[in-house]
Amino acid sequence: MRLVPVLALSAACLVLAACGSSAWVHPTKPPEAFTQDYNTCENEVIRDPKLQVGSRYLVTQATENCMKKKGWTIADE
Repeated sequence: MRLVPVLALSAACLVLAACGSSAWVHPTKPPEAFTQDYNTCENEVIRDPKLQVGSRYLVTQATENCMKKKGWTIADE
């Protein structure tokens, strides 16, 4: 009996999450520069011996930190 409200709430959360979107933006660089900067950051992070045995989450976090150091921020669209 309690399963139906839980499923309904879960479905509502998924619908709301699908409506929102965000993108990386930089105050002086065009959106096309994102891919090059992201790949550079990711390659730097992958070469870090401390993160080679870490989880994908740690690599992603380190890559995002690198992007923020380069001036990129995440903005809601």
